[in-house]
Amino acid sequence: MGIVRMLYPSDVSDKEWSLTVPYLTLQRVHAGQRERSLLEVFNGLRYIVKTGAPWRWMPNDLPPWVAVFQQEALDHMIA
Repeated sequence: MGIVRMLYPSDVSDKEWSLTVPYLTLQRVHAGQRERSLLEVFNGLRYIVKTGAPWRWMPNDLPPWVAVFQQEALDHMIA
């Protein structure tokens, strides 16, 4: 069983996730495999956006800030 983390007010709901995930799963053909849950990375991004916290202040129970930052940068390159 996976590690259970505390929920943040910025976490995406199941309904929001079901509407969002189809747009986030589009990747280039030669893209590497994700090492972290896309849901957790998205929740990390929402945490930063909603709190206005610096990247390096990402809570330890969310993915490392650099993983969220890199995914965000990749999403902007694809768009």
